[in-house]
Amino acid sequence: MNKKKILLDTDIGGDIDDAFCLAYLLANPECELLGITTVSGEAEKRAMMASALCYASGKDIPIYPGIEEPLFTEQKQAIAHQAIRLNNWEYKDKFEKGYAIEFLRKIIRENPNEITLLGIGPLTNIAVLFMVDPEIPSLLKELVLMAGYFDNENNIKENNWNVLCDPYAAYKVYSADVKLLKSVSFDVTQKVKMNLSEIDKKISDINSSKSDILKVVLDFASVESNHEVTFHDPLTAVTIFNNNVCTFAKGRVTISLKDESFSDTLWEPDNLGTHELALTVDSQLFFNEYFSVFNI
Repeated sequence: MNKKKILLDTDIGGDIDDAFCLAYLLANPECELLGITTVSGEAEKRAMMASALCYASGKDIPIYPGIEEPLFTEQKQAIAHQAIRLNNWEYKDKFEKGYAIEFLRKIIRENPNEITLLGIGPLTNIAVLFMVDPEIPSLLKELVLMAGYFDNENNIKENNWNVLCDPYAAYKVYSADVKLLKSVSFDVTQKVKMNLSEIDKKISDINSSKSDILKVVLDFASVESNHEVTFHDPLTAVTIFNNNVCTFAKGRVTISLKDESFSDTLWEPDNLGTHELALTVDSQLFFNEYFSVFNI
């Protein structure tokens, strides 16, 4: 089996979908997860949370806390509030600091045209990576992002949290010369939701020790008052492994830095474009794919 080489950049510790996404990658036999970097406030605590999931999976994945502050705008995500559940689990609590960007750079250069960089948080780490080494975008196999909001039907132009937390970083990343940049945006991801009680039942039906990973995720989720999970980031990850879950169109995404439309995500269709935008999702196929990896 030719595994897909993945680097994950995440703000795990905010919304629970990051943890569900990492659990999927750890359980997926087609995924070779080469490393994890964390971004946004309390990046070290976010790294500890990622470590707890790695411990539960029995895998030793390199983890590096990354940049905590956005490039120029104010901090909107200072705390990794789900980290209060860490004491319930085994995890690594010491990490090499200040090395996240160089780690990403090193792995990508060692594996030219083979790496999928999956970004499911604010794009600060990725933007700085592209600024430090401008050749990196061209060395990626693909860049896959959970980012943006495009409601073409109602002509609404907004953004999602990952863009809003660092619009200047998003502008830099979407301006880079990447062979393929795939975006799965909020207007598509919000169509894949499941109640926590239903998730708990699915976990109980898993006949594998991989269910232990999801038990950690559910404990982190217990911090939230919301009893429904929207699988924003897991859907983005699943599109890497299953081409049928979402339909995509080619074109160009840009990030507005104009005062009247600051941080808006804009889409221009173009059959020759190097950006791809998810337009639709098969929700049932997604959930079948997501939970299937825990039974393999």
